[in-house]
Order: sequence, then C-alpha cells, then structure tokens
Amino acid sequence: MLSFRCPRCSQLVFFENTTCLRCGLGLGFDTEQLTLVKFDNTTGARRCANQAVAVCNWLVPGTDTDPDALCRSCRLTRTRPSDSDETALAAFADAESAKRRVVFQLLDLGLPVESWEDRPGGLGYDLLSSNGVLVMIGHEDGIVTIDLAESDDPHREQVRQEMGEPYRTMLGHLRHETGHYYWTVLVEPTERLAGFRALFGDERADYAEAVSRHYDQGAPPGWRSEHVSAYATMHPWEDWAETFAHYLHIRDTLQTAAAFGIRIDAAEQALSADPAAHVDREPFESILDDWLPLTYALNAVNRSMGRDPLYPFVLSPAVVEKLTWVHRAIMASTANHPASA
Repeated sequence: MLSFRCPRCSQLVFFENTTCLRCGLGLGFDTEQLTLVKFDNTTGARRCANQAVAVCNWLVPGTDTDPDALCRSCRLTRTRPSDSDETALAAFADAESAKRRVVFQLLDLGLPVESWEDRPGGLGYDLLSSNGVLVMIGHEDGIVTIDLAESDDPHREQVRQEMGEPYRTMLGHLRHETGHYYWTVLVEPTERLAGFRALFGDERADYAEAVSRHYDQGAPPGWRSEHVSAYATMHPWEDWAETFAHYLHIRDTLQTAAAFGIRIDAAEQALSADPAAHVDREPFESILDDWLPLTYALNAVNRSMGRDPLYPFVLSPAVVEKLTWVHRAIMASTANHPASA
C-alpha cells in the first residue's frame, strides 16, 4: 500500500480516510488516479452508494448518473447479507475493507479487473454469512465465495489452529481465492499453460480426489522444500493460488515499507522499491533481496514484543522459482500498463 497525503495541507492520511483530520478536507479514493483526492460538491464525483453499509470511501465518476451507483470495488460484489442482518453486515463491512485493498493492488499492478457484470466468467464476490447455513469458501467461474465468519477473530483463530496454519486472515483468503480467478486469466488461456504444468503440476488431476487425500493424509513429508504452505500441496490449482497470494503479500508489504521510508541498515541495505512507482518491474530476485532483510527485521521486532514471528515462512529454492514464475506471468500481462512505462 502507498502512503497518502492530504492534497490541501499535506498531512499524512490513510487509505480508509474520508476526511483529513488536520484541515477537515473531504477525501475520497479515485480509482483512475489510484490515490485519495479532494471530495466536495465541486469535484463532480460522488460517494459510492455503499458508503454507509460497507464503510466505503471510494468515488464514483460524475459521468455515472445512477444515484445508487457503486464504486469499482463494490460493483464486484454479487451477493451480500440482507439489511436486516446487523451482525452479518458488520462482518460484511470488514470484508469489503479487505477487498478494497485487494482491488487496489490488482489495479496498481495493472492486472485486468473485469466484473462479473461485464462478461461471463468475470470477477465477482459472494460475501455470505455462515450463521445457520453452510458457506464453502472457494472460487467457481469467476465468483469468489467468502464466509463472513472469517472476520471474527476468535472464530478465525480457532480454525487456524485446527488447520495447523501459521497465517489466516480475511485479506489472505481474498488474495488466495482471487488467485484462482487469475489462473483463468494469466495461465489457462495462454501459452504459459505448459510451463505451469511443468512447475506446479498437472491441474487436470482429479480435484475432489486430491481434496479427500489431503484431509485424510495431510501434507506429504518434506513439503516445505517444494511448497509455500501445506495447503499448497493439495493440488496444482491450490499451489498456484497459495503462491499467487504470497506474491501479493510480498509486493504489498514491500510497497508499504518503502512508502513509509523503512530502511534495513543492519543488513547494509535500504529498501530499493520506489514508493512513487505503481509498478516495480525489477526481476523477482531484486524484490527478494529487499524482502528477506525486511522479514528478518519484522520478526525480530515481533519477538521483542513477546510475539510469534510476523512472517512464519521459509522460502525454499523451489518456492522462489514458483514466485518468480508468478511474477513473470503478471509482468508479461501488464507490460502495457501505463504505470509500467
């Protein structure tokens, strides 16, 4: 995430702000400029119709005359809880907040963000409450389904422990399931499919059988040498989604660190990412050279607070190769993105 400044007084403001707390200027997020801009009755743009229900600060272009128009992120949501379900609506707002971060990053990277409303198989989100009904987190035909119970910290922590996962967040779920969608965009219809199969495995393997085997037997011994997580061992599709999500974790955290001027002097290296650049087209090796020292420092800070490591992962050579493959696929698909010029 980039850092943002009030366009009037230059006070530091945050991605979710609707007002500058220093000078009182109204703010909104502009999806064309990918930044927070002045918002008032003279700017032409309007607040997203989900401003209240989703605590959304994104703007709708003034050219859209629909009084109930939704912003670019909220338009991607196909299903949400009813207005009468107050508990689910609170969780929905949390999920939408995380989703806006995902959508920002997709746009920032220059990836195509085509809505389910615009084409069959386009990206969409069903944000559902499992209160009294079964909700299966997953992806099918462009639609990502998320259980809003994952917004509840005790529930999510209980599931994390039951699953033996080192990391479980709503943002992570959204990145993982959105990664499944981008397999259908970046890999399946392209000449990259053969390379994917050579590295990740053959996705034509029976998925239901793979799921059953994984939950019956768990991850195979020595899985850390080939996969970023135990879940990634289940099937090539899951390996892709886990690797894609991890790539987004790395890029977002590095961008945030660079935007706030974080330096890792103990490693005799400052972060090289340019916070003013929306797309860093460096080889993945250069990104990794920034990432590893940062994780060492963040883990040390957490330990100083008596906490577990913030980044509980080990990137084996095989995992680095997969992350590099994801990086190249994204960079190839965004070569004509304006921010990459």
